[in-house]
Amino acid sequence: MKFKGVIPVAGFGTRFLPITKAQPKEMLPVIDKPVIQYVVEEFIDAGIDDILMITGREKRVLEDHFDKSIGLEMLLKEKGKEDVLRKIEEISKINIFYTRQKDRKGLGDAILHAENFVDGNPFIAHVGDTILIAAQNPLKELMEIYNKHKKPIILFERVKKEDVEKYGIIECKKINEKLYKIEHLVEKPKKEEAKSDMAIIGVYLFDSKIFDCIKKTKPGAGNEIQLTDAINLLLEEEDVYACEFKGKRYDIGNPYLWLTANIEFALKRDYLRDDIIKFIKNLNL
Repeated sequence: MKFKGVIPVAGFGTRFLPITKAQPKEMLPVIDKPVIQYVVEEFIDAGIDDILMITGREKRVLEDHFDKSIGLEMLLKEKGKEDVLRKIEEISKINIFYTRQKDRKGLGDAILHAENFVDGNPFIAHVGDTILIAAQNPLKELMEIYNKHKKPIILFERVKKEDVEKYGIIECKKINEKLYKIEHLVEKPKKEEAKSDMAIIGVYLFDSKIFDCIKKTKPGAGNEIQLTDAINLLLEEEDVYACEFKGKRYDIGNPYLWLTANIEFALKRDYLRDDIIKFIKNLNL
């Protein structure tokens, strides 16, 4: 069975304006790589080498980043910078396809753009501004669960009570230590109304049934097609599971979280760690 990868990256990134006026937030650097490259590498590590990015008209730089750069490669070779050259060459070997979401009508509509690409295969949809670090690649874990149960799965993370209003929240029944059966999804409930602390974090494994549900979904807030509404329709037809992510999630959705991700990643690099610690200690706060 061949799994495919889908990365919706058409959003405007308004929380980062003005920098995202011309630069996609997915291209913001975390140390020496843009966020989107970390996401693509998660797919590659999971054995998924057919990847579709759903972009917008301001996102051409995403395509350029993963394209071959003959002039740059020749320059690096002439200067003897073999280590950097290998990194650049590896990026351009990744098999990525692109399509545009011409009207930004929500995550559900973005996923619908992947129907022809998926071609009946199961696929993982992973938002392009979230980095997941864990002992086991969470995408591999979702694939293993799907191979066993043949049901869609949503990755979730437990959040603080005061943060439930920022997420889609899962209402479910526990099956075992790893797996839950979803009963209903609620998009950004008030904290006093939320029935759990299980937050959707933008990683889903679907089969092709989700596309018919998206087509039946009526526009919601902001006249957008909400993916959570489509999944609730899917729940009327079949079981959908939830799997808890146990690792470290880096949400690059706002400036504070992006900055903290850079600090944490820098502390993991031997050539940066001591200087960063020294800098922090010398800050006059």
